Amino acid sequence: MTLLAHARYCDEILVQTRRLAELVEDADLTLRVPGCPDWNLRELAVHVGGAHRWAGEIVRTRAAEDIPEDQVPDTGGPSGDDPAALAEWLAAGAAATAGALREAGPDAEVWTWAWERRTAFWARRMAHETAVHRADAALATGTVFEVASDLAADTITEWLQIVAFAQTEGDPEAAELRGGGRSLHLHATDVPGAEWLIEFGEEGFTWRHSHEKATVALRGPVTELMLAFNRRQKPDEGGLEVLGDRGLLDFWLERSSFG
Repeated sequence: MTLLAHARYCDEILVQTRRLAELVEDADLTLRVPGCPDWNLRELAVHVGGAHRWAGEIVRTRAAEDIPEDQVPDTGGPSGDDPAALAEWLAAGAAATAGALREAGPDAEVWTWAWERRTAFWARRMAHETAVHRADAALATGTVFEVASDLAADTITEWLQIVAFAQTEGDPEAAELRGGGRSLHLHATDVPGAEWLIEFGEEGFTWRHSHEKATVALRGPVTELMLAFNRRQKPDEGGLEVLGDRGLLDFWLERSSFG
């Protein structure tokens, strides 16, 4: 499974935000969000729109270091609780950020918090950030969530890279993802080649695309796999199947968070 094109990530920022805005515009903004239990729907939307503006400012200014969020204009969302105003604010932020990313191209050097210091990182990160939080909004509102299979698969790949990075940075939960002789296999049944093998070693974990027998396997449709792997639904929901040591899968899910 390969990365998507820079232009595609920019497109997805707009597509995912538009669909999120449609959910927000028709919903009760005080609804709690199961995937982010500390937030209601308005707070979720403000988080997404603020993240877009923050990343967009980093890209536009070619920042060489982090920009504090309080130095980024208009990250707090519109005043009041008008869903239409919130939806419009979301769309405006996404459009500005996608535009900045397109203008910069994928290879401009900028600050990121991760392993790659290029604008390509922010295009991919914001596309997946928006897609996963659109799933949060869909689950909160009882709406069916659908996403392109290649984007869902790449969301899983990026999340593995993030958790691996967290382990190298000394994140205490990620640091526990170790222990030789055990493995976890993710198998998307509806996308050829969309498989991941996570192997636990004494010093940490590694992962690769592979179809191999493992200590535990999680298999099913790629979108449902993506939701479960991002801890948005239980591993036995959405037509998913757990084969083998469920405890090892739970061990991973309980520790694969970052930030």
